[in-house]
Amino acid sequence: MTSRRLFLSLSLAAATPAAGCATGPFAEAPPPIVFVHGNGDNASVWQTTIWRFESNGWPRERLHAIDAPYPLARDDDTKAQPGRTSTADHMAFLKSEVDKVLQATGARQVVLVGNSRGGLVIRNYIQNGGGDRTVSHAILGGTPNHGIWNVPGRNPGSEFAGNGPFMQALNAPKNANGDEVAGPVKWLTLRSDNNDKYAQPHGRWIGAPDLQTNVTFAGPELKGAANTVLPRADHREVSFSPAAFAATYRFITGREPSTLDVVPEERVQLSGKVGGLGVSSTDAASGNSANNLPLPGARLEIFATDPATGERRSGAAHVQAIGADGKWGPFTARRGVAYEFVLSAPGYATTHIYRSPFARSSTVLNMRPERIAAADRGAPGHRHADAAARLLRSGPRPHGLRRPEPAAGRTAGRRRVQLEDQAGGRAEGGGGRVQRRTHRRPHVAGRTGACVGSGTDVLNLIVPAFAGMTEPFQACSREFFGRCCIRNSIWSARMRRLRRMKSSHRLGT
Repeated sequence: MTSRRLFLSLSLAAATPAAGCATGPFAEAPPPIVFVHGNGDNASVWQTTIWRFESNGWPRERLHAIDAPYPLARDDDTKAQPGRTSTADHMAFLKSEVDKVLQATGARQVVLVGNSRGGLVIRNYIQNGGGDRTVSHAILGGTPNHGIWNVPGRNPGSEFAGNGPFMQALNAPKNANGDEVAGPVKWLTLRSDNNDKYAQPHGRWIGAPDLQTNVTFAGPELKGAANTVLPRADHREVSFSPAAFAATYRFITGREPSTLDVVPEERVQLSGKVGGLGVSSTDAASGNSANNLPLPGARLEIFATDPATGERRSGAAHVQAIGADGKWGPFTARRGVAYEFVLSAPGYATTHIYRSPFARSSTVLNMRPERIAAADRGAPGHRHADAAARLLRSGPRPHGLRRPEPAAGRTAGRRRVQLEDQAGGRAEGGGGRVQRRTHRRPHVAGRTGACVGSGTDVLNLIVPAFAGMTEPFQACSREFFGRCCIRNSIWSARMRRLRRMKSSHRLGT
């Protein structure tokens, strides 16, 4: 087993190229890469990783992020469960996607890169689905390779049970050395030193604080693989951070990336998919579990917003009815402009998604509207009966924020919070969504904007994957949101303040 601790000085390792120019041309076409998301996720979590590969000269048409139709695992892998996939279903889907990529590119093999549960299906495909012939490299970030728990009698039918039949078969020795992986595929695991919520000796982050999981911080490592530790990284950062990208790029190519920055493009074109919830996106009675199925009949509106106030600058820049395939776009975005995406569909709340400016084009800008529980729709006597809107804030830290040194000239009482890197800046946070907290705020008479409603609006502010703002929600000023939705001070570096908030979590694996 190869184990090493990776220390990167991102500011020194990143050589910033001229804006708009991707670096690192290849003598021959680089291998296609297939990115595999984790439990409950979709292709959009790979957006900044794809941008970094493109910024290092990887052709866009050889970067593919897949969308499992039902991305959640079954509670018991042996029992059918509506809206969930078995390990066999998951493997069959990955195999079909790899076959499509090989046919489209003419390549003989692909590189597979997975986060969390995505790593388990990669292992299953290589071991049991013929992937040993079609895969050259496998990179697994934060994959619970020895389970999230390994406790006799605790749901052994789950694919996340370290002592269950699925995990035991994956980890059975492959050779006389006892390796848990075998060639000719080259294997890399990326893990945290101690900050991955699914590689903990206790069960606090899986709702069982008194449980001794019998899983260690090194649970994601595999005997026979190259195992790299990313200090202080969380469950998402081990896949989506600049450090994770650097380790992945180095493992595939044998050399350092030319840049860790996301290099801006002159022309930014956006597209993606609108998905829904439940077994059927169009049937509210089918449940609220995450799916990646199309949501036909939805409506998408895009508005340019004022970065200082969050107010809309003008009428809709793009309006589109979503068809049977769920696809939207293309939409040509203006450089440096922040946008509000408004999703509406029968049976869903009108959902407002606020994004910072996009540096590059993306075809994986996937979104879904939310549903609001009946109790939160202004039901008489309910403690949230006066709520005009619900806020979902999505960001790159699952257990609070680090506390960097105060920046010169910062506003009194606030601390500078560094998130995903801005071009030429230093990255502290991870890429992709890791956590969603729900806050309900009362209606305030006279307010304008999305907060004024009847309890059927959802505001989803995604902490920029590429912004480097001094305050994550600085653009959402008190004038716009005020007491109605959120104050800048909600995002504090102090863990105790986050814990005091009444919140609901949606954590993927």
